[in-house]
Amino acid sequence: MIPFPDISPDLVTIRIGDWAFPIRWYALAYLAGLLIGWRAIIAMMRRPAIWGGQAPMRPEQVDDLLTWIILGVVIGGRLGFVLFYEPAYYLANPGQILQVWQGGMSFHGGFLGVVIAAALYARAQGIAPLRLADSLAVVAPVGLFFGRIANFINAELWGRPTDAPWRVIFPGEAAQHCPGITGPCARHPSQLYEAGLEGLALGLILLLLVRAGGLRRPGLALGVFLAGYAAARIFVEFFRQADAQFITPDNPLGHVFAGLSMGQLLSLPMLLIGLFFIWRARAA
Repeated sequence: MIPFPDISPDLVTIRIGDWAFPIRWYALAYLAGLLIGWRAIIAMMRRPAIWGGQAPMRPEQVDDLLTWIILGVVIGGRLGFVLFYEPAYYLANPGQILQVWQGGMSFHGGFLGVVIAAALYARAQGIAPLRLADSLAVVAPVGLFFGRIANFINAELWGRPTDAPWRVIFPGEAAQHCPGITGPCARHPSQLYEAGLEGLALGLILLLLVRAGGLRRPGLALGVFLAGYAAARIFVEFFRQADAQFITPDNPLGHVFAGLSMGQLLSLPMLLIGLFFIWRARAA
């Protein structure tokens, strides 16, 4: 099996008197994804040839876009987690909704937040929405890769029990609650599966798409990202442990509808919308 690395979720803790300010890997993952994505989009805007003649934005407009995207990711990700995964708990404890430092973010919620933020920014700046969406789609796998690696370091969102040679014994609660198994419970490192598929593989596909002139077809990169992420997420969910609130004695796999997990259910519309944009771009 793969030994779990002895890495603290906190890179460093800054102490000032009685106050402690931990710098967490998860926060750094978000920051790295946003900053690298920001610089990559600026680089794309400086290469009008890949867009077929004229880039959709001036490089300086990307600076303002970053603020909108940060708000969309944080607000959308948090509200998505609250509404999709823990509505009853946060309805009873509304004061904790804003406590994002306690953890609890949803990719699908963050994605919707980015869609809304980007649409508002595109309208305010007179930018073609699909062109803006394509540029964001190309860089999104960077953030997904870093985020899933941070999930692994945090020993969260782990996989189902397995006896595969690459199984991992995660610390804490993950090492418990395996039916029929005495001692520590080994699990799929599903966070690494997602980092490889949603981050590396999808990022490489989009990079090759750009090199092949895909940005000249508005909506194509967006469609490939949506369909690619959805397909990867649906696949990995077969190896990922369902969230505890969905697991019951009668439903040990945590299915929420028609044998699907919440992650698979939320990914199905993304898959269909992605395929539509791919068809639309190729038919234009």
